[in-house]
Amino acid sequence: MYKKKVTSSDVARKAGVSQATVSMVLNKKYNVSFSKDVIRKVEEAAAELGYELPKRKHHTENKREKLLVVFCPNLTNPYYVMLLQGIESRATEQGFGLFVCNTQRNLELEERYLKMMPSLNPQGVIYTCNPSRCFMPSVEELSAQIPFAIINNQNEKLDVDAVELDNSKLGRIMAKHLLELGHQHVGYIAPPLTVRQKQRSKRVEGFLKEFKDADLGNNVIIKAANEKMDKDVPGIDSEYRIGYDLTKELLAEHEELTAIVGLNDMIAFGILDALYDEKYKVPGDMSVMGCDNTLFARMQKISLTTIEHFVIYKGRDACDIIMKKIKTRDRQYSEMEPISIYHVEYEPRIVIRGTTSYPRARKRKT
Repeated sequence: MYKKKVTSSDVARKAGVSQATVSMVLNKKYNVSFSKDVIRKVEEAAAELGYELPKRKHHTENKREKLLVVFCPNLTNPYYVMLLQGIESRATEQGFGLFVCNTQRNLELEERYLKMMPSLNPQGVIYTCNPSRCFMPSVEELSAQIPFAIINNQNEKLDVDAVELDNSKLGRIMAKHLLELGHQHVGYIAPPLTVRQKQRSKRVEGFLKEFKDADLGNNVIIKAANEKMDKDVPGIDSEYRIGYDLTKELLAEHEELTAIVGLNDMIAFGILDALYDEKYKVPGDMSVMGCDNTLFARMQKISLTTIEHFVIYKGRDACDIIMKKIKTRDRQYSEMEPISIYHVEYEPRIVIRGTTSYPRARKRKT
């Protein structure tokens, strides 16, 4: 379905050199640090594979609009809206406009938007999640010409600038809070745990590890939505509905539970409503946790215990990385362009509010 395009990564593998070396050699940015043998290998590999350098429009550089492109997989979750808020606030300060590509986690849409990049000719591109694996060669190829930044899961190894998030750490913090309160039987509700959405699985794995370390791994019930959910165009209440529907299933199947966790705040809101409909008191009968510390979690009537990992700041940092790259390219101090990879990470912390407490059994003893 997707015709494989020859990339600089392919040339690097064939020539036995790094991708950065391929970029500098083929762009004639090499100096005496590259031997004639290395230059020959790179040029021969490129010729054999039929590789062509992406065209750079130097003559129109001064006329380019100050435009940043943002790839976003879902605009129905406040998490991504918060990221966009951070990106836009910094971009506006620097006089840049945004073009938002809502991929809806659809491969064809993502591919279409990537193919639009040469014609849009942006000064930078930000991915608010990991690019799909099948498009990573294209992303790395484009990043040699356009500054890229990705807000990604820390466990993914990418040769692109990144604002990183350790999803397994988020899961561990959530689990530690419940364990400290004395919860031994918990449910965990998540969207589809597919290979494409590895960051979700990392959050679940981190949570499960803490319970396993406490010899309670078998007491954690993982409920994940059907993979079909990711193939449909997300509705405004898709993640809320996952939390609501799967909570009803958990309550019918597992009476021993004393806490239910949502992979994110939107799922946690669905969990809360399902519990209220079933006449459960929160946190008296059931504790609930979310993750992301979105606006609604802070509202007095909800008061959701959640994890703060500074989402808006991450959007601003991704934009700052782009600005640094643009300045580096505009103010080059030698004939060679430096190869630099930025990595930024924030330490998450728990925000304890009114939806978590000791489990029922401990309350009866006090």
